[in-house]
Parts: sequence; structure tokens; C-alpha cells
Amino acid sequence: MSDNTQHAAIDLEWANLLSPQRRTVLRGGGLVAALAASSLTGSVLAQDGAVKRAQPAPGKSPWGEHTDTAPTPRPVSVRPGEETLPGKPRAYTDIESYHAHIYFDEDSYQKAALIRKWAAERFQIELGDWNLEPRGPHVTPSFYFGFTNDLLPVIVPWLQLNSLGLTILIHPNTEDPRADHLYYALWVNRSQPVNGYAMKKPGPGEPRVEQIFVNTHPTVKIETSRA
Repeated sequence: MSDNTQHAAIDLEWANLLSPQRRTVLRGGGLVAALAASSLTGSVLAQDGAVKRAQPAPGKSPWGEHTDTAPTPRPVSVRPGEETLPGKPRAYTDIESYHAHIYFDEDSYQKAALIRKWAAERFQIELGDWNLEPRGPHVTPSFYFGFTNDLLPVIVPWLQLNSLGLTILIHPNTEDPRADHLYYALWVNRSQPVNGYAMKKPGPGEPRVEQIFVNTHPTVKIETSRA
């Protein structure tokens, strides 16, 4: 058998094998599916798309016309009225207390529970409830505890060494809660977004600074490595 004859026989065998599949495609997928098996697919589908292209909805956009040519405005300050550079430093005594917010998720809640237990056993703090959903400026589940200024040099290093890898936000409490959360904050481990831009200063009749009301009764002496 010559090479040409052998090649022709192979081609015929493949044609016989593929023909039933082509007939199935034609029956089951219609014209487009059939064209997908041919070299005409690209050109025919392109023409088909040009004919059946979706038409825009009638009416006018509320944004007007030619928005692509509108000038780019300079946004106003996020904090209107804030000086670019203050005239003098703030007094550290403006800080009246602190909050520590411990963040967790479904994979790390047991670590958060352990930190919560340890802190309540060792410190006089105001321990808040579990927040199993985003609450206030906090975008993930969390719990917090508040503490007075005298505990800062103890609780900060304690949380650094006992964070168990969780993200922890420590912020002061002044008369400006938005700045407390966004600008004056300390982070243990990685930081994460805080949605604090809507927070406002206390209004008339409200406490100037969020108060701390201790609700724990420590029973364990804090561990130290000193004799």
C-alpha cells in the first residue's frame, strides 16, 4: 500500500469516527454549536453578534451627557476645618483611657476566647460583649476591653506577647473618637480597615469622653519573669 493510499484510509477512518459526533452536535447544540466545530465559528459569530447586539435603554442618564469630559475636582478635606499643621502639640493628658479591640473570625475565635479569659482573670478592665458581626467602625467580629491610663505600660506589652497572632487595635479615648480610631491608634500584628469616618464628637449633654466602668474581678497575678 502506497503512502497516499494509507493516508487516505486513515483520513476515512477518522471521518467515520467523527461523523456521529458532528451529527450529535448539530442535533443537540444547534447551529452555533455546530459552527464551533468548524473554522467558520469566529466570523459567523462575529456577524451574529453585530446583528443582535443589545440596544441601550431609552431615556437619559441622571448623570447627564459627556461625563467623560468633566473636569476632575479636588475633594474637600475628609476632616473639614482641620489644620494642616497644628500650632503646638496636643497635651498627652487629653487621653483619659484606652480601648483594646481584638479581632477574630470563624477560624480564630478560640484564640480570642482565650485572650478574653486571660485578660479578665488578670486586669481590672471593662469587658464588652462579643460582637459576632461587624459593629460600629469595626468591620470584622471582635470584642473589646477598656482600661485606665495607669495600665497602659502593662497591657500593651502583655497583648504584644499574648496576641496569639490575632489583630488587635489599641486606641486612646479623647473627645474625638474618629481621630482616636484612625490617627492615634496602635496595632498589634497586622492592621486592618476601620470604618471610622462617620464617627462624630460627642454632642450636647453627652459625656466628653467614653467612660470606663470596671466590671471584672481579677483572681490571677500577672506573670513576670523577674524574681
